Amino acid sequence: MEEITPREAADMLEAKPADTILLDVREPMELELASVPGALHIPMGDIPQRLDELDKNKTIICLCHSGARSAQVAAFLEHRGYPSAINLLGGIHAWSLEVDSSIPTY
Repeated sequence: MEEITPREAADMLEAKPADTILLDVREPMELELASVPGALHIPMGDIPQRLDELDKNKTIICLCHSGARSAQVAAFLEHRGYPSAINLLGGIHAWSLEVDSSIPTY
């Protein structure tokens, strides 16, 4: 499974927005604390039932709080035929530190 830094993910989202999905797999209460604008939110536990919402032809960057849950989701997607599922190293915490400091850390 591929992993990228928040800066690389932000650059990818900016360069190819139509071909890239930022998938936030955190729980709804975590979204109330911090979120990345434009991210698609599907909680980790809902991914198996909502696979039809994800385009296999797009790059899917998986995001959680620290990178652990998103790594599990990226591996799950890869094994389900999503060749471009990528884990975001450091999660939203690292995104806040490296890309957008207006997003609160928690």
